[in-house]
Amino acid sequence: MYSLPALLLLAWAALSAAFPATSQEDLEVTYGKMAQKYLERFYDLKTNGPVGRSKTNNPFVKKLEEMQKFFGLEVTGKLDQKTVQMMEKPRCGVHDIGEYNTVDKRAAWQKTDITYKIVNFTPDMAQADVEFSIKRAFKVWSDVTPLTFTRVYEGDCDIEIQFVEGDHSDNSPFDGPDGILAHAFQPGPGIGGDTHFDDAERFTKNSQQYNLFLVAAHEFGHALGLHHSTDEGALMYPTYPITDPYLFQLPQDDIDAIQSLYGKSSNPVQPTGPTTPSKCDPNLAFDAVTTLRGELFFFVKRFVMRVHPRVGESDMLFIQALWPSLPNDVDAIYENPYTGENLVFKGKRYWTLNGFDMSQGSKSITDLGFPKNVKKIDAAVHVEDLGKTLFFVGNKYYSYDEDRQAMDAGYPKFIAKNFPGMRPTIDAAFYYGGLLYFFQDNIQYEYNVQNKRIQQVLKSNSWLGC
Repeated sequence: MYSLPALLLLAWAALSAAFPATSQEDLEVTYGKMAQKYLERFYDLKTNGPVGRSKTNNPFVKKLEEMQKFFGLEVTGKLDQKTVQMMEKPRCGVHDIGEYNTVDKRAAWQKTDITYKIVNFTPDMAQADVEFSIKRAFKVWSDVTPLTFTRVYEGDCDIEIQFVEGDHSDNSPFDGPDGILAHAFQPGPGIGGDTHFDDAERFTKNSQQYNLFLVAAHEFGHALGLHHSTDEGALMYPTYPITDPYLFQLPQDDIDAIQSLYGKSSNPVQPTGPTTPSKCDPNLAFDAVTTLRGELFFFVKRFVMRVHPRVGESDMLFIQALWPSLPNDVDAIYENPYTGENLVFKGKRYWTLNGFDMSQGSKSITDLGFPKNVKKIDAAVHVEDLGKTLFFVGNKYYSYDEDRQAMDAGYPKFIAKNFPGMRPTIDAAFYYGGLLYFFQDNIQYEYNVQNKRIQQVLKSNSWLGC
């Protein structure tokens, strides 16, 4: 699956607005046929029966529950909001069902040098850019295994690559823009390993959708014998990884899967990749936390967990799904209550967010009054009771006056002196309900600013319903 950031946000907003006033019956009528087609294609639903309110032995309900379980959704057996949102995302055309993450090892390629041929090219990109994207996508897999990939220009090959539209005579027709983006066949003779891209899509070489390198890397995983993964941060997850293609690293889940088929790289230093955080992991630690228009946002590596405190449910998204130009691994972020903006910090630069809009480019933290020897901000928070924004750097903190847009005199000061009980370094902080919340590793401290004392010590992920 693959999705457009702007399309995702618009669809999310539209569905969020529409669903609360929509009955279960209306949902089933409106989305029932779409859901049935989806489950037939990706979950092997074999029925032409009714899709409405269903009994426990209804095959539609069983497959819907299977789909909800696969994507980590609440298993309701009903077409709820999040289920419909998932079904509407553009995606890979390979089915999701499968007992394991890979084919049987005996069904994988029984050799290490795989040949490929590019039969034709998309008009969306220069031929050289297509060739580079394809080569780079294969390198994702050769970097972590003994596999090599050799391009041939004529004759037989293992993986034949084509850009096609609609029904292209392989019993897996494409469906036009923003539906199924591509598909690939498992290793084997004939059509085995062949990879097809829907030329009704717009493919690119940059961060705009759909980046050909990211789509191709996913599909080549199938061509090598991988199934879809339930790890939402994995390349082989069915949804398009809304992440910066220039900074892409193959996640550990994918490394483990491909190495189970072909073995490890010959590199003396074995490559490792990023892992996907689990919101209820007792060791979960946050890079940054902020409020934004009544919601809470917890940043972890390349992800952000979005929580409405009164609802308690959390959604995990790629950071770039909400802010395409924002970097991963941010250091700090805070909401300015006077302007409604959020300032995001990484290293010596910061970016300004106005809700889900982002200002052009970044600025130097020296523009805010930090001395040049400050290399990064550990945490930032605006404290309404003090009328100040506090920046935490190592064992000290700075105070910033938003009215004057200047640093207060006499800073930095030691954290331990003015926040008794707190020790450096503070990873993240936010202000909510008249209290400060400090995060250090997997622990959070509920701090009373007026009394200058810690009121509670909690797990960092207690806000996530854990």
